[in-house]
Amino acid sequence: MEDFMSVGVPVVSIFIGLPWVILHYITKWKQAPRITEEDERLLDEMQALARRLEDRVMTVERIIAADNPDWKPGLGSPGFPEQTQSQFQIDRDRMKRDIGHSLNRRN
Repeated sequence: MEDFMSVGVPVVSIFIGLPWVILHYITKWKQAPRITEEDERLLDEMQALARRLEDRVMTVERIIAADNPDWKPGLGSPGFPEQTQSQFQIDRDRMKRDIGHSLNRRN
């Protein structure tokens, strides 16, 4: 009996269990939803809209920069690549701290 268990379980696992698991996940993969033509069209429209909005923001930033020389440029401005990651981290930490303070005042 012990000899059957030491040989039978691995053989059953390899020839029945392993193919069953593989075929199960192949079936699940084939049943998974795929992107449709309508989804692709919607993504293209969203990308075009994002580009147009980015152009508008850059135009507004240029107008504000021309009117106010002390204005700090944003992401779309020519000076953007000069900003370092640490400056963004500091801004993000400051924002989190300010949000935390405002939430604590409400409680």
